[in-house]
Amino acid sequence: SCSLLRSPKGFPKLKNDTFLRAARGEQTEHTPVWCMRQAGRYLPEFRETRASQDFFATCRSPKLCCELTLQPLRRFPLDAAIIFSDILVVPQALGMEIVMVPGKGPTFTEPLKEVEDLLKLRQKVDVTAELGYVFQAITLTRHSLEGKVPLIGFSGAPWTLMSYMIEGGGSTTMAKAKSWLYRHPEASHRLLRLLADVIIDYLVGQVAAGAQALQLFESHAGHLGPELFQDFALPYIRDIAQAVKSKLKEEALPLVPMIIFAKDAHYALRDLAHAGYEVVGLDWTIRPQEARAQIGKDVTLQGNLDPCALYAPKEKIGELVKKMLESFGTQRYIANLGHGLYPDMNPEHVGAFVEAVHAHSRHINKH
Repeated sequence: SCSLLRSPKGFPKLKNDTFLRAARGEQTEHTPVWCMRQAGRYLPEFRETRASQDFFATCRSPKLCCELTLQPLRRFPLDAAIIFSDILVVPQALGMEIVMVPGKGPTFTEPLKEVEDLLKLRQKVDVTAELGYVFQAITLTRHSLEGKVPLIGFSGAPWTLMSYMIEGGGSTTMAKAKSWLYRHPEASHRLLRLLADVIIDYLVGQVAAGAQALQLFESHAGHLGPELFQDFALPYIRDIAQAVKSKLKEEALPLVPMIIFAKDAHYALRDLAHAGYEVVGLDWTIRPQEARAQIGKDVTLQGNLDPCALYAPKEKIGELVKKMLESFGTQRYIANLGHGLYPDMNPEHVGAFVEAVHAHSRHINKH
């Protein structure tokens, strides 16, 4: 249960470290598995907990975030928990207002239109003041997990956040945000730098609060081609890994494994392999063998089952998982979907996915 907040120290001893071992490239008896958006609307208990609450109010309640993070672990033998939160809490920390519009999703009341609008953003963000509720949620959840599995913290990456801040919500083309990259390259870099600095402090704060791994979501990488990615996304992705690690060392905090997930960025896998992350997450649009060839042997891979495969009958899910494990290999690998779970998915099929990963990877490891 997610009750009283104890001191961040004295966390329960970790019982299942398979996910962390795989992330660091150590041998594992089975391939660990977790799902992006595993705390989500596909669970009836999630819909019940969230029913009466505004989405961002839920994000600001450590107790509710803890409860939502734990729900999938009560159902499935997942190897990791990921804190319930949202990538848009960072633009909120910069002073932007976002509302959740039913049927439309997150919507910025005043998106950035002109370069002058950058002046409206907080130029210096105290992450503890602005995002302390996430840190509290992490600490509370880390205690409430009772050492069952590790807890992952996360953030959106600068380009993905910038694109939301300019588009004002979702977009199929990201044309407004991309036009900034072409028309206002200097201002774009100013904004990306500001975001990166906040993200660095935010991720370090998550580790101080108890996160045992970190994932950076570059969800909108697919809207960039190789050149724009090289100029406007990759330098900040690299810088975040480097700066987070050096700050963790300075503050004598644990050096936790970091995962980069750049959706639809197969054109950049070689660069991402050398960006300073222990794990590279993959979407479903790349062949496992190709990804392994580009990324090499020194980085763990995570992914990449097509989320829609979970609509298949359970036997078929088992076959697809077996094929995926044979293609990636069971070591230096974390099983996951190539994107988040969708709201209309059957929880039993999620269970079938998780169990198939454990069963087939154990079988392959034995033989």
